[in-house]
Formats: sequence, C-alpha cells, structure tokens
Amino acid sequence: MEAALRGLRPGCRRLGGGSGAPRLRSTGAALGGLSKQLLDRIVRVDHAGEFGATRIYAGQMAVLRRTAVGPLIQHMWNQEKEHLKKFNELMIAYRVRPTVLLPFWNIAGFALGAGTALLGKESAMACTVAVEESISHHYNNQIRKLMEEDPEKCKELLLIIKQFRDEELEHHDMGLDHNAELAPAYSLLKIAIQVGCRAAIFLSERI
Repeated sequence: MEAALRGLRPGCRRLGGGSGAPRLRSTGAALGGLSKQLLDRIVRVDHAGEFGATRIYAGQMAVLRRTAVGPLIQHMWNQEKEHLKKFNELMIAYRVRPTVLLPFWNIAGFALGAGTALLGKESAMACTVAVEESISHHYNNQIRKLMEEDPEKCKELLLIIKQFRDEELEHHDMGLDHNAELAPAYSLLKIAIQVGCRAAIFLSERI
C-alpha cells in the first residue's frame, strides 16, 4: 500500500521510457484503459474535495485548538493534508487543471469549519460526520466506476481511493464517537451540509 501511494501510475502506463512522473498524451486517448476525460474529472474533484476538507479542519482548529477535541481534529487534519498532497502530485503528473472554484472552496471550507465549531464541539463533530459521509459516498461511486472500466488497469488509482475512503470513514466514526448526534438540530445541520457537499462535488467535476 505504501508503494502504491508513493507511485504516480494510477491505471496509466509510463510514456517515453524515462524516469520520473508519467507523461500524458495531449489528446483524449485512453491511458491504460482509462480515458483522459474520466481521469481529469476524478483527479480534479478529489483534489478539490481534499482541499476543502483541509480548510474545514483548519477552521475547526482555529476555534477548538485548545479544547479536548483539539488533538482529534489535528489528527484528522493531518490525514487530510496527506490526501491533498497526493492529489497535488497527481494533478502535476497527469496535467490536470484544478477547478476554478478553489478560491471559493478556500473561504467556504474555513467558514464552515469555524462556524460549526463556534456552535460547540458537538456541532463541529456533526460537520465532520456530514462531510466525511459525503466524501466516502463519493469515493465509493468512483470505485464502482473504475471497477466497471477495468479494475486491473486502474488498480493503483483504486488503491489510493480505497485507502482515502477508509480514512474518511474513520473520521466519520470518530465524529459519532465524540457526540456529533448531540449537536443542536443535528439532522437539519447534517442535511444542509451534505446538500452543499453534493453541489460542490457536481461543480468541481465540471468547472
């Protein structure tokens, strides 16, 4: 797993025989069975999602750093930073442009994290549950799509997404374990956040 995460070959062949990151064809031709268009959408939206997650945890830490849940939030934030680092590498390796909405997600993510944290530790954990549930569901959809494409040719990208999906689910469970469901209007808060997450995913894939 460690080797897969360090590698930069998610379902794509190296071109040209040299060392270093693989180079993409400039056309829309399939790369190891995975189309350039599909690869672009997956990497772009996942990069945006992990970027947004780091900003949410940054906002939570700005408010709750010195509380009992500070170390927990820091732990989850550190993992999200590693996810973002990997997708930054994939963006460069596969010449995928980021979503033009990154500046907006920068502000919106921090505001969501800080805003829910200001409502209390439970609301911050409710935010974590809502966001991580949405992200893990999104990753599951991508896994199914890649399995339909060609699981063997896409196996390294699948390994990355599966590991990140599992870590997002761990964050989800940590939020529940730390009283997320005790947040005021938990169900409404969760629904509102997840509607926003679905909109962010839809837009980031396309813009």
